[in-house]
Amino acid sequence: MSAFHRDTWVNGLWKQNPGLVQLLGLCPILAVSTTMVNAVSLGLATILVMALANLSVAILRNFIPYEIRIPVFILVIASLVTVVDLLFNAYLHELYLVLGIFIPLIVTNCIVLARIEAFAAKNDPLVSTFDGIAQGVGLLLVLAVLGTLRELIGAGTVFGGIDLIVEGASAIKVLGEGYPGFLIAILPPGAFFALGCLIAAYNWINSRAAARKRATPAPVVPGDAVAEH
Repeated sequence: MSAFHRDTWVNGLWKQNPGLVQLLGLCPILAVSTTMVNAVSLGLATILVMALANLSVAILRNFIPYEIRIPVFILVIASLVTVVDLLFNAYLHELYLVLGIFIPLIVTNCIVLARIEAFAAKNDPLVSTFDGIAQGVGLLLVLAVLGTLRELIGAGTVFGGIDLIVEGASAIKVLGEGYPGFLIAILPPGAFFALGCLIAAYNWINSRAAARKRATPAPVVPGDAVAEH
């Protein structure tokens, strides 16, 4: 893996994670993450839109007048979201009904537009597509963790709603049949609490890593000791 591709993945998954660092797309992150299945489904749809939108804009970037670039970007995103919306409606109709307005709202998701403006409009198609995928996967991971935590604490299960995708499948009762549930976890306040905990954990991990880096003594270069004398 080249240094650029490695940096792109590191930025998308960690350093510039859309959900934990840039805090973009909070509306779908908070609203759809009631279960892991819902969260991951919307995350996959967003990855598809981001990759194709970055690719399309990177191909057309030299033909788009600077003054009208934002309306053109939104038009490209809206066209792709419409295709994804129709595919969900046709092949995953029950899940489509659950996700509701949040698939069309990908059009207004700041993550998609921000990456197009900041990256795809300035780079070649292959690199831009890779960046869109990396940023989308970073968002998907946040959605997956957030959805799993809220579903597990709120209902004691994981994979709730999997029957909407796989016929005959059912949720796994991790905490047993007698678990009473913790309703606030799957209500809107629970989304804010859970995301706040994830951001706090992210900052704690980074601060610990920075502290270890400062505590590590710098390597001694053999010529330095001679030069000092």
